[in-house]
Amino acid sequence: MSDDLIGNVTDATIDEYATSAAAVVVFGIANCDGCALMDGVMAELAPKLKGRVRFGKAKMHVPGACREIKKRYFFETYPTTHLYAQGKLVERKEGAVEAAELERAIETLILKN
Repeated sequence: MSDDLIGNVTDATIDEYATSAAAVVVFGIANCDGCALMDGVMAELAPKLKGRVRFGKAKMHVPGACREIKKRYFFETYPTTHLYAQGKLVERKEGAVEAAELERAIETLILKN
């Protein structure tokens, strides 16, 4: 994963993403095949959308890192992807999402202006 382009989302940083003009956060856990797929999707899209969209990954399995996130959001499954535009959650996708589908969602829901 492009660590310099994909930030680590924790309780301390979630608001930076949630209030961004354009952000994508993937909430995942260890040993999750879909979560590993999303790592590749983000690694593909982050360089293409550098400077236009913030990408972050919340490692929900890390003890103490995401307690407040778990209280704020409900997760039925992992991975769950949130798309933020102008400080608002505009889309929630459960399960792994292909790069082309996520890129279309970003273009139409986040970068439409």
